[in-house]
Amino acid sequence: MMRTAIVNGIRITFREEGDPAAPPMVLVHGRTADHNDWNGITQHFAARHHVIVPDLRGHGASAHPGDYPLPELAEDIAALLDHLGIARATVVGHSLGGVVAYVLAVRRPDRVERLVLEDAPPPYPLEGRPPVVEDGSTGFDWRMVHETERQLVRPDPAWAEALRRLAVPALVLSGGPASPFRSERLAELIPGARLVTIGVGHLIHVGDRKAFLRAVDDFLAATGTGTVTGTGTRTGPDAPAADGPGAGAPRADVS
Repeated sequence: MMRTAIVNGIRITFREEGDPAAPPMVLVHGRTADHNDWNGITQHFAARHHVIVPDLRGHGASAHPGDYPLPELAEDIAALLDHLGIARATVVGHSLGGVVAYVLAVRRPDRVERLVLEDAPPPYPLEGRPPVVEDGSTGFDWRMVHETERQLVRPDPAWAEALRRLAVPALVLSGGPASPFRSERLAELIPGARLVTIGVGHLIHVGDRKAFLRAVDDFLAATGTGTVTGTGTRTGPDAPAADGPGAGAPRADVS
């Protein structure tokens, strides 16, 4: 079901699937994508989870406000959880969505039950990247691409420091040598993080969906949220409701 909410002062459009009493899960797409990027993945997890799949601000049918600080993208997710009466959720993020997920986790660790980071850029400076070149693609705000690129190239040093203290179970998925990112550097930052390499490049959930789902399912089972009886919680009256150094010009969808 597609829904729209006004949260954190802007319109966020999102897909909602699964039993509202099941453990909550948020799927966060990469740059220039939208909720449709998770088609098939959404249905898989909705068998056991209450799945929320937003279009990030600047993407798809959500608002394009012209202002894209990554902490605000993270706050949009927290505000959407508030709107839905969800206290904590497993958060799965791909690429830029992975950065949004880990920024949410370090700023609001009380809201994140588990963290899955699929080929997300680590919070270290990215060297040797030419400027973004606009190519006429639509469905997102090009200003968002430029603003998020600057933040990925020169990330806030506080993010790395906070990740070193993060006490949230985390799975880091690497696309291997074909990926523009070194996900092992991200995994090294997070205490106890599990690193799984699936050598298909940046789009793991597309390039090898079965391996992606197996890795996430195994992680959820090992950390106790693989079934409806997991630890995701809700609040309120209805509580149980695409980049790397030397990789060439950064395409909009590689972050």
